[in-house]
Amino acid sequence: MSLTGVLPRILFILGIGFLVANIGIALDFIRYHRLRPSAILTWPGRKPPYHGLLLGLGVVLGVLVFVKLVIQRRAPIQVFGEGMMFLYYGYALPLAQRIGRGFYADGIWAESGFIPYHHIGGVSWREGDEITLVLISRLKQLARRLVVPAAHYAAARRLLRDKIAAHDIHFSGTGLDLGLGDERDQV
Repeated sequence: MSLTGVLPRILFILGIGFLVANIGIALDFIRYHRLRPSAILTWPGRKPPYHGLLLGLGVVLGVLVFVKLVIQRRAPIQVFGEGMMFLYYGYALPLAQRIGRGFYADGIWAESGFIPYHHIGGVSWREGDEITLVLISRLKQLARRLVVPAAHYAAARRLLRDKIAAHDIHFSGTGLDLGLGDERDQV
């Protein structure tokens, strides 16, 4: 099989992967719109590394899709892969950036998604070049990061202490619990 026969199939498979990613970001954005009224302490998401390059890639893919559809008059299925990549780089990534990171009434929106308070089994702060709250899930073997701007650091610590005091976040049973300490002191 020649390269001209393999390349469209590879692009179609890539298009399926980008379709899944686009749907995931769209669902996250819909969830964010439902949660936005319950925001307690939020800030805008950070721009990803090479943000300008990613947007430029979206523009190039948009031009490519336009050329293939309008000038070359190809069938829409023939530009599916490029179209999904264009939607991802041109629309989905900028849309994901608009999701407010931080604290909501029902949970925390970390860099990689939302985690309800009752799913949090542990927290840890990492203070290096940037202040990062590490959230450990009690249901899955995964940790999520939330980069906290320095201006919101004190408020975020107070908010976590309040959520622990209200038993929205509960650590007991996730380690050796001798009943000697106050869970709020872990924050």
